[in-house]
Amino acid sequence: MFVSMPVFSVKSLPAKIRILASLLITVVVVPVLPETPTIAIFSYQGFLVTIQQLVIGLSTGFVLQMVFAVMLVGGQSIAYSMGLGFSSMVDPVTGIQVPVIAQVFVVSASLMFLAVNGHLLLIEVLVASFTTLPIDKAGFSLNDIWSIVAWSSQMFSGGLLLAMPIMAALLFVNISFGVAARSAPQLQIFGVGFPITIMMGMVLIWVTIANTLEVFSEVLTHGFALISQLLKV
Repeated sequence: MFVSMPVFSVKSLPAKIRILASLLITVVVVPVLPETPTIAIFSYQGFLVTIQQLVIGLSTGFVLQMVFAVMLVGGQSIAYSMGLGFSSMVDPVTGIQVPVIAQVFVVSASLMFLAVNGHLLLIEVLVASFTTLPIDKAGFSLNDIWSIVAWSSQMFSGGLLLAMPIMAALLFVNISFGVAARSAPQLQIFGVGFPITIMMGMVLIWVTIANTLEVFSEVLTHGFALISQLLKV
């Protein structure tokens, strides 16, 4: 789970820290877990159980990665509308070039995730899954896998919902510049319009940041609901 969950899976966080955190949580959690069956590790059954547990942990973190991808998609859409698609930096989570505006959204979402103790809630749900989804039984079913695949559409619908107000406002600004340029061709409207579009985008981001985080909180709630459904908590 620590390999795939947001915030803790960033490449800037050393792997030793993640391993140490996993060991500490294991030491604290093992005494309160229900009795587990005796399974030989180096056996066919032990191999299957290991793969099953790996899939559960990776899928749990992957669902939250899709939640954070909503902010990434929304930020990219806004940046391209502002004309800042060229202003990119390396995302520490994915390791790819993304617009700076998208990074601002992701950092804000990460701070909100930690502020509401989302990481503690995720650990709590995972610990409860050892009771609701015992180790000796089958893990995810085919329907559970399809649920994750179907839920991935939330990345695009949520990102579009998040970026639509700013994109619509900037579209009207660009239309007004186009009308002005058509009416007075001798004026270099687009030379002036580019910095105005960027400034207008910055103001709109500042005005709508509260609503943006509210949309993220709703998507985060839906993500935790999906995780609870998968782990039968």
